Amino acid sequence: MRVALLLLAPSFPLVASLPAQEAKPVGAEPVALRFESRHTLALATKSLDYNALAETTLLRDDKGEPVAEFFAVAYLALDEPAATRPVTFAFNGGPGSSSVWLHLGLLGPKVVQVPSDAQSAGAPPYVLKDNPDSLLASSDLVMVDPIGTGLSRVVGKGDVADHWGVDEDAVSVARFIRRWITDHERWASPKYLLGESYGGIRAPLVVHALQNGMNSVAFNGVMLISPALDMEVVDGQENDAAYATVLPTFAATAWYHDALKPKPAELEPFLAEVRAFVSDEYVPALFAGRAISDARREALVGKLHRYTGLSPDFIRRANLKVSTDRFRRELLRERGLVVGRLDTRYTGAEEDAVGEVPSGDPMSAGISGAYVATFMDYLRKELGVEVDRDYAVMSADAGDRWKRPAVASSAFSGYVDVSGTLARAMAENPDLRVFIGSGLYDVATTFFAAERNVECSTMDRARVTLRTYPAGHMMYVNEPSRRTLARELREFLAADKAGS
Repeated sequence: MRVALLLLAPSFPLVASLPAQEAKPVGAEPVALRFESRHTLALATKSLDYNALAETTLLRDDKGEPVAEFFAVAYLALDEPAATRPVTFAFNGGPGSSSVWLHLGLLGPKVVQVPSDAQSAGAPPYVLKDNPDSLLASSDLVMVDPIGTGLSRVVGKGDVADHWGVDEDAVSVARFIRRWITDHERWASPKYLLGESYGGIRAPLVVHALQNGMNSVAFNGVMLISPALDMEVVDGQENDAAYATVLPTFAATAWYHDALKPKPAELEPFLAEVRAFVSDEYVPALFAGRAISDARREALVGKLHRYTGLSPDFIRRANLKVSTDRFRRELLRERGLVVGRLDTRYTGAEEDAVGEVPSGDPMSAGISGAYVATFMDYLRKELGVEVDRDYAVMSADAGDRWKRPAVASSAFSGYVDVSGTLARAMAENPDLRVFIGSGLYDVATTFFAAERNVECSTMDRARVTLRTYPAGHMMYVNEPSRRTLARELREFLAADKAGS
């Protein structure tokens, strides 16, 4: 049984998207790619010399036959002993996304400059600048492209079905990490995973795959950016849990766009009030359904109007349950605008003013061109990667063919939820810490859902860091949020050194 999970982080039109089977090598072993260059990055207090290594890593089957090759770009600092320096493996989500977005948006030594105020980056040329906030200041980086994305592909007798699924992907990426730390002699290094969006599902499963058993690889930390931990509460799911956890994001969005009358003076106290309303009043009412009284229903309509900016009549007609797509279309309808999905600060226009849901995501058109064009140029000109095949930024094929996990493959199994997997990994490894960062204006994977995922699990709360930022799913497109997030990630890594 297959299921197409929501394309997350980012769910853009599939730019530079190619099927993984294209140009699959057969017969002889594929020729390994390896492009190495030396660079210097100016940090706040010093200059950091580092090597950039763009290469493929070959995976073999039980018979020693080549079946897949992972492409990754590693940034390796030259000023510390490699054996003891932390190394972070980072990936985006999708499923079917390469690591372009985290690579040039947050983590790498270079970042592409896009407007911080949710305006379109427009047409080229774009600005690529040094990133003094790069995580490279605290950890070596390995930017991972899962099979079917970037230049990673199946080879020989390999089959994409062995990589395209919840279980299969986790095993595939885990095998790559084990191979990489062996090839680069990094078994003694502190190790971290960093995943965005669907990477929030992938990362806990990779940790479980690597920490489980006698041949385990223990991790120091997992960093999750806008994670999809529990698919029940991502957008597009029409159930009470999803309606409840998205409501604070609706409130933040209405506040941002001045759609509340009166508008609360400060956002954070307002969101605290909305959180309390959801827990104390809205969830019990959803559970009660039509059993609630008319007076109670009207009181709820009034509060939902005050918190979301939607008209009381619209809320009544929606039976108190407003989907993300309907909210995005309705909030600014009188202004002739729709708001974004991954970042509701972005607005766009539609062909008419009567549609029920948006036709796309304004954020997609706003930034994807800048990221893709800049990365393609950077890959060739600065990293020296010259190959005779295209780099797949996103793979629609992978997303369409993604398989459900084996434990949830029956006809009546529910949503994919890895919160318990992450909690078990923390119980098995008392040193494993978790960082979760969410955007206030992200209706795809909401900040309140992340908070509830943690609070409703058995994760050791003392080892979980929760942070929110005044931006969206890719909060790092907002310059102040990027710098704050980058600093807090470096502080998260530094906590291990301070405690050692």
